[in-house]
Amino acid sequence: MRFLTRSLTALFLAAMALGLLAYAGALVRDTIEARAAREEMPRMARERVFSARVVSMQPGAMAPVLSAFGEVVSRRTLELRATSAGRVLSLAEGFEEGAAVRAGQVLVRLDPRDATAARDLVQTDLARAEDELRDAQRALELERLDLSESEAQRDLRRRAFERRQSLSERGVGTEATVEEAELAYAAARAAVIARQQAEAEAEARVASAETALARARINLAEAERRLAETEVVASFDGVLSNTTAVAGAHVAANEQLASVIDPDALEVSFRLSTAQYLRLLDPQGALIPARAEVALELGGLEITSPGQVSRVAPSVGEGQSGRLVYAAIEAPRGFRPGDFVIVRITEPELPGVALIPATAVDSAGGVLVLAADDRLEAATVEVVRRQGDSALVRPGALAGREIVAARNPLLGAGIRVRPQRDAPGAAL
Repeated sequence: MRFLTRSLTALFLAAMALGLLAYAGALVRDTIEARAAREEMPRMARERVFSARVVSMQPGAMAPVLSAFGEVVSRRTLELRATSAGRVLSLAEGFEEGAAVRAGQVLVRLDPRDATAARDLVQTDLARAEDELRDAQRALELERLDLSESEAQRDLRRRAFERRQSLSERGVGTEATVEEAELAYAAARAAVIARQQAEAEAEARVASAETALARARINLAEAERRLAETEVVASFDGVLSNTTAVAGAHVAANEQLASVIDPDALEVSFRLSTAQYLRLLDPQGALIPARAEVALELGGLEITSPGQVSRVAPSVGEGQSGRLVYAAIEAPRGFRPGDFVIVRITEPELPGVALIPATAVDSAGGVLVLAADDRLEAATVEVVRRQGDSALVRPGALAGREIVAARNPLLGAGIRVRPQRDAPGAAL
């Protein structure tokens, strides 16, 4: 009985295994037939459609922005120098780098003893010259009195001679008395000439004394100026820079002690190419006062100030190219000389130009225009300016048409795209 049960179980398992094998063979056969049927059916090709962002070219009047890098410099700098050699007697309180100073403030005092002694000597010479002038003027007055007296004596002798001569003609006097009167008249004339010469010498003495007095006064003014220059003062409000003076140190003539910089009178110097410089000229060839923006980046922050193009350097400079241009900084708060800044200059407006992304146009001015059925067409525009991520172009006949905002190797003429448009007012 047990043998029969085992035989039937084995027969059942063998039948199930054969059935599963037959089922698997049928599945394999159906799969092969289905694949063969699909290979015999003709394939239908599908066109690929790419998504592309498009922008519209709307021409109008736009002002290009020219960007350049420059350095902040001071328009008003005062170098404090020692006018003569000497010892630094004292310094102003807070005489250090970056300290604020006021106009007229005494910053450095040099030892004034030598200058004071020189001034006192000149004052003595001035007093001597004044005394000499007074003596010469009194001598001139006396000589003029002597001349007047001599002229009076001459006139008296002349009248006496004429009277004796008249008496002699009438036979009253003698020839001897006439000759005696004539000799007295001649002596009186000689005395007048001598007095005139003495007067001229007195006048020359007065002129020489006046010249000496003027020279003494000039020397006194020079000595007083040298004495005043022992105090080095600031001529305007500013901040100290390059301070080298030390109290008690001996300085040489014309040695620089410090510099005063006006922090409210700053400008930026930047270099432009010749082509960029020509855009800032008017029809007469003069530099236009274009508006500018000066920007200083500080750790992710940006300090900006309005400015205005003011002048251009008179020469190019050895080994340089382009033009060195200066722009005044109107709000210099936060800027310091030596800062490396970005200058954005607003050029004159250009009519009939459109602002598009720089990636929409290639180096030859080619663009991809959206045509009917959302297919692309190749066209060309005139590139006027490239500024950062944007470009200014003259669309011509393409005005108002939509173009691909970012070209890539998958897009070309005849390709169908799925246009994606920005919301109105969105930036490029």
